[in-house]
Amino acid sequence: MTTISKPSGKVRWIVCGLLFAAVVLSYIDRLVLPTLKPDLQARYGWSERGYADLAIWFQAGYGIAYVFFGRLIDRVGARAGYAIAVSLWTLGHVAHIFFTSTAGMLFARIPLAIGEAGTFPAAIAATNEWFPKKERAFAIGIFNAGSNVGAILTPLVVPIIAVTMGWRWAFILTGLLTVVWLAAWLTFYRRPREKKSLTAEELAWIETDPVEESRPVKWATLFRHRQTWAYMAGRFLIDPVWWTFLFWLPDFFNKQYGVKMLDFGPPLIAVYLLADVGSVAGGWASSRFMGRGWSVNRARKSAMLLAALCAVPIAFATHAPSMWVAVGLIGLACAGHQGFSANLYALPGDVFPRWMAGSVVGLGGLAGAIGGMLMAKFAGTILETVGSYGPIFAVASCAYLVALLTIHLIIPRYQVVATGGTAGLGA
Repeated sequence: MTTISKPSGKVRWIVCGLLFAAVVLSYIDRLVLPTLKPDLQARYGWSERGYADLAIWFQAGYGIAYVFFGRLIDRVGARAGYAIAVSLWTLGHVAHIFFTSTAGMLFARIPLAIGEAGTFPAAIAATNEWFPKKERAFAIGIFNAGSNVGAILTPLVVPIIAVTMGWRWAFILTGLLTVVWLAAWLTFYRRPREKKSLTAEELAWIETDPVEESRPVKWATLFRHRQTWAYMAGRFLIDPVWWTFLFWLPDFFNKQYGVKMLDFGPPLIAVYLLADVGSVAGGWASSRFMGRGWSVNRARKSAMLLAALCAVPIAFATHAPSMWVAVGLIGLACAGHQGFSANLYALPGDVFPRWMAGSVVGLGGLAGAIGGMLMAKFAGTILETVGSYGPIFAVASCAYLVALLTIHLIIPRYQVVATGGTAGLGA
């Protein structure tokens, strides 16, 4: 067996940088409206129910489109698939400027959700094309960290644009950034074998794992595999926690510690910086474990266990003696989420042929969106009846351990699905 040394070429990391930038932009674009919500609500008389409908329909459109983008990207590839997704979400994003009612905003919000649903299936497909299994979770952890960077930048940049130029320019200028990214993507991105600047040494490193040709796959074929159910169950259990952090953290800091809107920046930045650390560390950990000779199964699940334990202390966040102690507990949980998801996102690429992985990612996104909608309903009911975030954080604290246990029960070993669609050797 020939041992391939790690190459000096860095083209694959430039690809990873593009994927990171895309995730940053996707989070900025989806969070512009929530950031402007207090101002627009006061200006145009929006009701809370009308705004809640926007959030629910966004998740519904996102989840359904996630499935179809997975299959689309399996057919057309990461380059074309990402270009379609970004074009659609940019049109929807900029279209917000034409509406002033929550009902009208739906016509912009749904195309935004559909386009953004292609972000992660396309990014994961690109990662599968450009990174060998041993580096894949680390690369996913890096681009996944873009979600936190986007969440940090949005409340810092968008209010300044809105105050100085008007709220519509917040959509226009952030939309232009996405157009710039799209031009860079179409110019730079190619499959490894089509990339002229790629050295033979780096290509050999990327193709450490066998290269497979794309082909159509039936839904029934996917549902016959336990690996599909394991991935969907994991996303169903952990994605709702992340959506809850995104939508409800400002409200928690306001209700618990009296933090006003203009002061949300410091605690939110601290939370999402910790989440960024967790995202990179989670992917790095499993790559490190595999570098020591651990199996994919042991490395991924060990990293997920460490990440899951990070989320447990959030159960005590409502009893924290100060806001910054609560920030630390919530930030640790967010870091745990990102570390866990970096390894869970790698599962389709680990066990499925590349021509099936995108469809599985799409099904996982749908499962996560359904879980997110149920969690939003649960959170609203708890806050209205109990008036405390305690039960919500209690659910978040154990969600990752339950997810890992569920995944392990469904697939005790990472059994690779062979190119013919049958189960192959375990890993």
